[in-house]
Amino acid sequence: MAPTPAADELARRVAPGLDSLDEVVASELPSDEAVHLGGPAEFLSEVVMPMLAPLVRDGLRLRVTLGLSDDLLAGLAAGRLDLVLSTIRPRLRGVQSDPVYDEEFLLVAAPGAGPAEPLVAYAEDLPIVRRYWRSVFGRRPSMAAQVVMPDLRGVLSAVRAGMGVSVLPAYLCRRDLEAGTLVTLAEPEEPPINTGYLAVRSGARTRPAVGRVRDHLVRELRAVRSF
Repeated sequence: MAPTPAADELARRVAPGLDSLDEVVASELPSDEAVHLGGPAEFLSEVVMPMLAPLVRDGLRLRVTLGLSDDLLAGLAAGRLDLVLSTIRPRLRGVQSDPVYDEEFLLVAAPGAGPAEPLVAYAEDLPIVRRYWRSVFGRRPSMAAQVVMPDLRGVLSAVRAGMGVSVLPAYLCRRDLEAGTLVTLAEPEEPPINTGYLAVRSGARTRPAVGRVRDHLVRELRAVRSF
């Protein structure tokens, strides 16, 4: 579904009022308000949650929604979420975003495997594999996936078990590479990357708890930058 031009115009006209309402409501909310954060399941679980542990120990109430960037950004714009870590650049009225990290992608397999092994993928249309193949090999992949699992942690488990090869973000398979349970099958001079953004609604940013989480994540993610 897509908004009509009339709906876009209505959203433009009411956005300042909604942001002002956010500020008024924020001033009346108790200091222990929950912050609603959305993002990719794997990145939030592996990277972001440990970063937020100090804030939670200090009293932060956190609610986490996992999903795809398009759906999460729609929830952010609608006020259901306060912050979203997005793998696509947000282009929504009333939403501010900052580039905060880069995902690096690797072609990996269990030791002894080669590039002719079966392909394990996140989705039938091979979004991650296609990006890697175009960037590193200059062409689209010609193979189809033999195993499809819509969770990168499941893809990692399948590759580790010897089911085949896959393209995975470095942050997810770094421990396996260090332990020798996975190996890389290519060493490009410039590994493919995808930039991640931290998005917030303009009005929500003024709420103390939301601002605190946002500033903390920007600082922590940019300190590492590449994952």
